[in-house]
Amino acid sequence: MASSRIQQRPPEASGRPSRAARLSHWLNVGVPYFWLLVFFLLPFVIVLQISLAEPMLGQPPYTALWEWAGDAMVQVRLNLANYLLVLEDDLYLAAFLNSLWIALVCTLLCLLIGYPMAYAIATAPERWRMPLLMLIVLPFWTSFLIRVYAWIGILKPNGLLNNYLMALGLIDEPLVILHTQLAIYIGIVYSYLPFMILPLYANLARMDHTLLEAAADLGCRPAQAFLRVTLPLSMPGIIAGSMLVFIPAVGEFVIPDLLGGPQSLMVGRMLWTEFFNNKDWPLASALAIVLLLLLVIPFVAMQRWQQRIEGQRT
Repeated sequence: MASSRIQQRPPEASGRPSRAARLSHWLNVGVPYFWLLVFFLLPFVIVLQISLAEPMLGQPPYTALWEWAGDAMVQVRLNLANYLLVLEDDLYLAAFLNSLWIALVCTLLCLLIGYPMAYAIATAPERWRMPLLMLIVLPFWTSFLIRVYAWIGILKPNGLLNNYLMALGLIDEPLVILHTQLAIYIGIVYSYLPFMILPLYANLARMDHTLLEAAADLGCRPAQAFLRVTLPLSMPGIIAGSMLVFIPAVGEFVIPDLLGGPQSLMVGRMLWTEFFNNKDWPLASALAIVLLLLLVIPFVAMQRWQQRIEGQRT
């Protein structure tokens, strides 16, 4: 009787997950890894393979890494000259440094502009939060390229901005903004500001505001409460927003090409030039690999720092 009762016991009571639960677990784990394998690891391996080849006239415009004779591999050709050229040529080093500098400045500007906006939305009445978020997301309803072209019409010498300033009598002659580095800053900050605001808002909206009341009861002034309570608790949102702005800004191509003009020196333009003008796919692939490594290293370091901070809190 006891054995029959044990056999009739439902699967949930046995302590072992059911087959449906195990399948759901493997799908939840396997689908993201499959996505990363197909859309990240395989393209990375292909680009890495091209970066180790040599340029040639043909289709594809690079040599094969392996030589085959029948079914046997005869020789493996690994060309590291592309990486040496990227690391030794002053032009590419200047492009990398300029891209990192522009991305860093734009990230700081987005943080300085976006943090007050995110804080204002997070502390606004509940009925106003969704309309305010819609205003932040609204530019995404228009094509990115069209928005960049609109800035050309605003910043050009006879554009909207100069005409407005001259009508107010603030300037006597048009300002030269288009095709300068200032125009690149304006375009990148405008385009990527929502990527800073949204993570900050999500973090600030979940914050326990009773902590600020407790800080006020303990004698903290509003500025001190912000620096000691709000700012540390919003650090995960700051890190997430900074990564979402900094990483795509480093490799930006459209904004420097249209607003910065032909003299703008950034990695995105160098990649375009090597791929499509010079037809040097191996060198362009080496540039892409070095750029990826430059972005992965600070990202991993930032994640480890955040995990260490969270471990200290717990």
